[in-house]
Amino acid sequence: MARAGRFTVGAGRTRIGWRSAIVAAVAVVVAGCAGSGNSGDEFRWLEELDSPRVQSWVASENAKTLGVLEKDPRYADNLAQAKALANAPDRLPAPEFRDGAIGNFWQDGDHQRGIWRETTLADYEAPQPRWKTVLDLDALAAAEGRNWVWEGMTCAPNRGTRCLVSLSEGGEDAVTVREFDRGTGQFVPNGFSLERGKQYVAWADDDTLLISREWQPGDKTASSYPYIVKSWQRGQPLDQAAEVLRGDRADGLGTAPQVLDGGDGHRISMVVRRPSFFEAQFNLLVNGKPVRLALPPKSELAGMVGTRVLVQLKDDWTTGGASFQSGSLISLDADEMARHPDDLRAKVVYIPGPQEAFQSVMTTRGHAVVTSLYDVKGRATVYTPQPDGSWTSAPVPLPDNATVYGVDADSRGETAYLSVTSLLTPSTLWSLDAASGRLAPVKSAPARFDSSRFVVEQLKADSADGTKVPYFIVHAADMKYDGSTPTIVYAYGGFGLSSTPGYNGLLGKSWLEKGGAYVIANIRGGGEYGPAWHEAALKTKRQRAFDDFAAVADDLIARNISTPRHLGIQGGSNGGLLMGVEFTQHPELWSAVDIQIPLLDMERYEQIAAGASWVGEYGSMSVPEERAFLESISPYARLKSGVRYPEPFIWTTSKDDRVGPQHARKFAARLAALGDPYFFYEATQGGHGAGANNDEKAHTSALEYTYFMRQLM
Repeated sequence: MARAGRFTVGAGRTRIGWRSAIVAAVAVVVAGCAGSGNSGDEFRWLEELDSPRVQSWVASENAKTLGVLEKDPRYADNLAQAKALANAPDRLPAPEFRDGAIGNFWQDGDHQRGIWRETTLADYEAPQPRWKTVLDLDALAAAEGRNWVWEGMTCAPNRGTRCLVSLSEGGEDAVTVREFDRGTGQFVPNGFSLERGKQYVAWADDDTLLISREWQPGDKTASSYPYIVKSWQRGQPLDQAAEVLRGDRADGLGTAPQVLDGGDGHRISMVVRRPSFFEAQFNLLVNGKPVRLALPPKSELAGMVGTRVLVQLKDDWTTGGASFQSGSLISLDADEMARHPDDLRAKVVYIPGPQEAFQSVMTTRGHAVVTSLYDVKGRATVYTPQPDGSWTSAPVPLPDNATVYGVDADSRGETAYLSVTSLLTPSTLWSLDAASGRLAPVKSAPARFDSSRFVVEQLKADSADGTKVPYFIVHAADMKYDGSTPTIVYAYGGFGLSSTPGYNGLLGKSWLEKGGAYVIANIRGGGEYGPAWHEAALKTKRQRAFDDFAAVADDLIARNISTPRHLGIQGGSNGGLLMGVEFTQHPELWSAVDIQIPLLDMERYEQIAAGASWVGEYGSMSVPEERAFLESISPYARLKSGVRYPEPFIWTTSKDDRVGPQHARKFAARLAALGDPYFFYEATQGGHGAGANNDEKAHTSALEYTYFMRQLM
């Protein structure tokens, strides 16, 4: 949810498409059977999205919160610092390969909504690239009177100047899709165009799109995602698009296309149906007809090298007389898949060892570049296919004790970009020639604070069941171990997503330099140690994640780093649920709780926004055992009078069509009814995030740091 990226239009080679982009948003739905919960809920009216009375309530709450936080003498400096860093011209521009060029989406003070710009590969790696603006989103929004937010671009396989641009209103998940010509810098007259909706599109070829959308009113699952895929030919009326495959309205997620490109001319089109968030049915299109593949339900299509299709396993799997370990990356021959869809023969690419976890894969024309974790520290390895179907490996000699991210790779060449960062080291972009192994730093982000004053430690806490829970802490080198250090603890802990340390200039300037410490807790529910670490906290086992987080706090206190008076916590989306639970289960441990775009009413989460999609992660009110657990931990339900709660900062956005602002509103309203103090803020734009542009995000960050300073310093 918060940690997840948005849906992108289509499915690229180096970042595989739609499910990975919604990785925190969807699970099983059983139509019509979810319990309503909260039968006596006096604040149900706040679930109305934008009625006049809700708008009035939000405006009043915003005025109260901003009247305090924006009037704090520290706010102005926090805002100025956040804006300056967010719009700094010397930020590291993230590269995206586009048909022989390097593209970049850029926002700054002069381009609030942003521009898509391009240059050559050689020029990009020069100290001062000469960018050419291709699409100006500010100008487009002004001309059309729309609040456009960039949601990505994917280009046709052969005629690479023709691309599908995805735009959302205010940052919501629903998008408008239009065909754009990078060569002319104009939208294509009478080109492909799809009006607003939750929809997923992939290029089957230069003149054919595979599309999943709400074709007719009601053609969506209970969680609001499309489940019918059609093929649309250029020049054909949209209502004549031919159906390829349909899932079921009762599916947890939906059905969407995914196209893999091997980089050497080989391409395959797939349709992936998701009965639940963690399970999929894979259908290969052979002569335009879907053929079901005998892939395991808990797996993900991860890329393609030549004819080798890469698959990430989330469960143990035996096929063709061979067994493969959960967490591995395997490959299958595309031609053999088409000939023998029921008898798949796989080869191992990557196998995780103890304390290891697969993170991502990028594919070049002839290689796979895998990033992984060893005890939550980053690694990268190049894998090369051999004639017998096996793969050889070569580690990439990047700096140790850092976080390694795959940025992008050239599907037609051998260049891949990797980012290396840590809590005290700005990101450095490395260029890797996957064929020769040549590795070179290309450019680095500038330092934003004096890191020599601080140190980073990886420590481990003992959870309630004895599990060792790692966490990273950055603090002043001369920190006194007397419990006086203001400390923020962050965690996510869900959907198999890993929380890894990275450089944050604003954190350094607005918190560390002010005397604070910062912690990243790698609690169960995440993916730091592979699928088992995630599954350990699923559904009714989720208390383990909550206990892990509390154990980290206890460890900080036991080490005399901080005390409840100086201890604050922070998390968003699924992490916002974590914050709500810690707020209600351990109010005595914290003096500040930053609850970002959260789920909080777990008795009704299946009825709010896209909530019906998360049953595979949280459980359902329709299952007695799961209902009992949800009722026992639901932060909204567990609020009660007579408890001394810390004063929280609860914030959300009106445009969040994924989690929805209803959770945050109702939680604040119940605190008000109990007479407990709180701050509530609802931004009008931003979708499932902190804002739609740099200045809006800076405003939210300034409010957060001001809040933490008030509460902990």
